[in-house]
Amino acid sequence: MAKHRLLTIGQFAAMHGINKKTLMWYDEIGLFKPAAVNPENGYRCYDYHQSPILETILLLRELDVPITEIHDFMKNRSASNMKHLLEERIADLDMQITHLQAVRKTLCSHFSDMETLLTMDLSKISIVEKEERCLVTIDIDRDTTFEKEVELITSETVKYGLGRLHDATYGSMISVVNIQNGRFDNYTKLFIEIPNLKQTDGLHIQPKGKYIQAFHKGRWDKIPLRYQDILNYAERQGLTLSGFSYEKGINEAVIDRIEDYIVKIEIPVKSND
Repeated sequence: MAKHRLLTIGQFAAMHGINKKTLMWYDEIGLFKPAAVNPENGYRCYDYHQSPILETILLLRELDVPITEIHDFMKNRSASNMKHLLEERIADLDMQITHLQAVRKTLCSHFSDMETLLTMDLSKISIVEKEERCLVTIDIDRDTTFEKEVELITSETVKYGLGRLHDATYGSMISVVNIQNGRFDNYTKLFIEIPNLKQTDGLHIQPKGKYIQAFHKGRWDKIPLRYQDILNYAERQGLTLSGFSYEKGINEAVIDRIEDYIVKIEIPVKSND
């Protein structure tokens, strides 16, 4: 290919995978000028050697660098200025990737909940294996009002940089001791699972291992009956409950009535053998 030969605007645009109107606009705003303009018909022509400059502009545009910043860079092109510009964009991309990874993890959690909804037997109590999780927890007691709980959750989401509530999953915790003593309304913590949480210091560790898993459908005042089923199951199977029961609603997004609300209950267990 004769690299000194001038190309028409259509040829140059096609070579870079853009519309020729983009090149016309770049010319009009003084961002990227053609190598020559035919004095007879006003047609723009471009030199092959202009390609790296155009590709730099297109890269910066793809990174959402404002036109004004690209203008400034083009007037003062240098390795130092390019390095600084790319450093900023790499940092922005890293933040976006982290956010998207967190969103994906949350979506996968919701997807798993929907799969469970479509296949589960509400009457069944089973044993499942769970991986260790780090949870942000909020201390509550019987006197903690709903308004106060909302305030505490909001404070924690701000503290950990959550953009929206849907960026995390939420639930409540009641100690096994309270369950065994019939204090089924004595919840002591709310939990927030934040995807890709960097720090672990000061967080609650939900342990890896075997868990009793059960489901409750309907109003909360009926949950004690389900816990009694769980206690009876554990006794029959020779299992000891430990730590906390972790409760999480799994179908809030697809119901209108509280009577249809389903809570997933998971409690760590150890064999008595």
